[in-house]
Amino acid sequence: MSQEQQTPHKRRVRYKGKYPKKFEEKYKELQPEKYQETVEHVIRKGNTPAGMHISIMVKEILDFLDIQPGQTGFDATLGYGGHTKAMLECLKGQGHIYATDVDPEESAKTKERLKALGYGEDILSIRLQNFCTIDEIAKEVGGFDFILADLGVSSMQIDNPKRGFSFKVDGPLDLRLNQKEGISAAERLANIGKDELAGMLYENSDEPYCEEIAKAITDEIRRGHAIDTTTKLREIIEKTLDFLPEKEKKDTIKKTCQRTFQALRIDVNHEFEVLYEFMEKLPDALKPGGRVAILTFHSGEDRLVKKALKEGYKAGIYSEYSKDVIRPSAKECAQNGRARSTKMRYARKGDL
Repeated sequence: MSQEQQTPHKRRVRYKGKYPKKFEEKYKELQPEKYQETVEHVIRKGNTPAGMHISIMVKEILDFLDIQPGQTGFDATLGYGGHTKAMLECLKGQGHIYATDVDPEESAKTKERLKALGYGEDILSIRLQNFCTIDEIAKEVGGFDFILADLGVSSMQIDNPKRGFSFKVDGPLDLRLNQKEGISAAERLANIGKDELAGMLYENSDEPYCEEIAKAITDEIRRGHAIDTTTKLREIIEKTLDFLPEKEKKDTIKKTCQRTFQALRIDVNHEFEVLYEFMEKLPDALKPGGRVAILTFHSGEDRLVKKALKEGYKAGIYSEYSKDVIRPSAKECAQNGRARSTKMRYARKGDL
């Protein structure tokens, strides 16, 4: 029997209605190399195709980093590889970029995608490790001329229900960037006290209803009801905030869901601890005259980055830093709604 006869034909995913709604049904968007026209149509409508991530503020980043052929760079969060590709293009085949990511599933896909474009290990090294290990790589390669840290979670992670990042679709309440390490958000909630949870919600996302949400969650778990799916957590938030006036209820519930999921994601991935360590190691990782650009997506991140860069400037480490944030253009925000909360900060190390 031939190989062709042995391999059964794999039918595409069936769905109800004219257009696919679920992540796994969007088979054309999940194969951009095969259905480029569909992907371009989705992007033109201001949406992000399933399984993809549209890089934010690429022009502004490249304008500041001023990448030259022959330089050595570091991409702290590889993700879908859009920023990495743009920086590699600036090198014009000369130099090297080192990139880190903790997501084994997506980093493997990105590695193959960039390799197919001609960016192999001779110019790009991808490490499956946290970006707070920047000191180890910098010591190995002699420091970096340019560094980018995009602190946002990639769209392909948010949109995939199996990852549990979004309250909009049902899935396991996980929220880990690397699902093989640490504990899930569901496990974290199963063993947390009310006061600790309230503190987490307030510190990680400035949640105004942190006390009410924390009490509702811990009461539910104490009754023996596991909160192990995104839907269960969303429904608890909806029930808890049901006392709000009708005209503001829907919007407040949506924002509270966003903040609660954000707070849990930051906690299970130790994001603030990792960022703090990265900012401490950053000055020594930069070569004299080296530049760094950092994209933040919420106030907690931005406060930490702003403080570290300001202190570095006052100490004479940085010759310049962004006193004010740079925001994406109105046009970019219209084309990519996920760009709206982005803030870019930068710094340049002194020439010594």
